[in-house]
Amino acid sequence: MIEQAPSSPPSAPTPDSVTLLGIETSCDETAAAVIRRTGEKTEILSDVILTQFDKHAPYGGIVPEIAARAHVELIDAAVERALGEAKLGLCDMDAIAATSGPGLIGGVLVGMMTGKALAMGADLPFLPINHLEGHALSPRISSACPFPYLLLLVSGGHCQFINVHGLGHYERLGSTIDDAAGEAFDKTAKLLGLGFPGGPVLEQLAKTGRADALAFPRPLLQRAGLDMSFAGLKTAAARAIEAEPLSETRKADIAASFQAAVTDILVEKTRRALAGFTPDAGEKRLVVAGGVAANQTIRAALQALAERDGARLITPPLRHCTDNAVMIAQAGAEHYLAGARGDLAANARPRWPLDEASATVNPIYGRGKRGAKA
Repeated sequence: MIEQAPSSPPSAPTPDSVTLLGIETSCDETAAAVIRRTGEKTEILSDVILTQFDKHAPYGGIVPEIAARAHVELIDAAVERALGEAKLGLCDMDAIAATSGPGLIGGVLVGMMTGKALAMGADLPFLPINHLEGHALSPRISSACPFPYLLLLVSGGHCQFINVHGLGHYERLGSTIDDAAGEAFDKTAKLLGLGFPGGPVLEQLAKTGRADALAFPRPLLQRAGLDMSFAGLKTAAARAIEAEPLSETRKADIAASFQAAVTDILVEKTRRALAGFTPDAGEKRLVVAGGVAANQTIRAALQALAERDGARLITPPLRHCTDNAVMIAQAGAEHYLAGARGDLAANARPRWPLDEASATVNPIYGRGKRGAKA
């Protein structure tokens, strides 16, 4: 995702270690982290996440303008705290990485311009990072996860299968054609009156309900391929919520039935993806990343699937499933160690597919004025 530097002459070998500050502001988390990557091992020196939950809770969802203003208010404190906890200064960094898309453009701009300013002031390389690549590489923060692997990226804004061939080499296999699974979770939770953020609350409520209480649809389950759809499921849940008064029992049953439908879709599509994923040698690795990867019911179902298929399921720690700066620093560090030296002229991108070739030739949502949407 980053333009690689020209091959270094023999007298200037690629370094085997990098200490790097990462910044993440693509949605509603203002995050900064410092890591040291040596070979295939990552040491987390600091990991700061400042949330905006209280600012968005009255609206039942994320308001982009409020998020951007909050990032402006919080970003300096996040960076200062990250450096302080790492007991390092900018002079100790080899580079600075920041999310440069995709995401809410106001927030992306705040983090990216902060990263550029710090890089210019400290005379450091600036690495613009694709937020999705941060998720894609997040299992490599704490696990032995060599390339290639099959990635299910499932979050509030994205839901897709990616064949991760190697650093910067990503092949889209399938994607949601409408809503992402995490978005469906949050909007259903809002309709149930569960508050914000809704996904984790809905998961807790589902534990007390019956997963077979309502016959919710499983869109596209009978269609061949790996594309997914969650808009119809979200609509079915909305109609069930409106159909009769919501007792606590009915709320729990709707939550459990909705979660079961999402789980069934993800498991069946993942089964098909694994069937077609045949690495040349070694173990078959299935990586599940993104905020929805923190859902324990979905994790357990995918773990059972992986065991049946002879694959190894790899998931980041819960803290690194949701948006965080460690994964941005990780992506930056891997690119730096591969020879990239960044680009201060890089622009913020509200849309930035991991597999840009597929997005251009065969976009899931079609094209917009700003390029392929997915």
